[in-house]
Amino acid sequence: MNPAPIGVFDSGLGGLSVLREIRALLPHESVLYLADSKYAPYGEKPEKFVEARTLQACEWLIAQGCKALVIACNTATGHAVELLRKQLPLPIIGVEPGLKPAAAASRSKVVGVLATANTLKSAKFARLLASLDGESRFICEAGLGLVSLIEQGDIDGPAVRERLDTYLTPMLEAGADTLVLGCTHYPFLSGTIRAMVGDQLALVDTGSAIARQLARKLAEHKLAAAPDATPHDRFASTKDAAHLRAMAATLLQVEADAETVVIEPAPAL
Repeated sequence: MNPAPIGVFDSGLGGLSVLREIRALLPHESVLYLADSKYAPYGEKPEKFVEARTLQACEWLIAQGCKALVIACNTATGHAVELLRKQLPLPIIGVEPGLKPAAAASRSKVVGVLATANTLKSAKFARLLASLDGESRFICEAGLGLVSLIEQGDIDGPAVRERLDTYLTPMLEAGADTLVLGCTHYPFLSGTIRAMVGDQLALVDTGSAIARQLARKLAEHKLAAAPDATPHDRFASTKDAAHLRAMAATLLQVEADAETVVIEPAPAL
């Protein structure tokens, strides 16, 4: 039995949606959540910056004693997970948009994909899309501006709805019946999307699948905590611990202590 924490990393607050699923499946595990909010969002940052900064953040988590890492950010996974697995000596679980389950579930065989610009441009996403060639038609939209709004705690305001309307309308007009939430921030918009489109789009979020993969890796490497362990969670932000604490309360209904940490020097933009 290993009581060390699981490191969960995101550029900002989106990884809280993954943390929610981890906490539901593995309530006895401790978690150290790191939000690199000083440089969020990653979705429009240069690829080399995302790769280098993600490595820095993960090295910090390892220095804090983490036994496994969850890269709870599609952009960071797309640009950096292969490098991380080569250089870091512990289990690393990444995330990817749920194109495969969406293609399998879609009856119209037209699937909408809402993701960040960097995720859509990544080689990892291109390989995933190519592997599903012929299975469905994918209508991909970069959700520009959505991450920043969610980071501010806006998940159902007029600005969010206006942007969602811009991105979802072409998908619906093309006959999409399924929507992939291809950024870990976007599950927090599920209620707003439902209010806007009703049951026209089935929503695909991979958070629960990530939690299950984490559980398998912990068991495989004999790293799981004792079933009766008392978890001790930490929340850390590179910008504003008070904001992270407030958003954890707003988005997860969790009252959590949070700290501001320094991870420098950052790579040049």
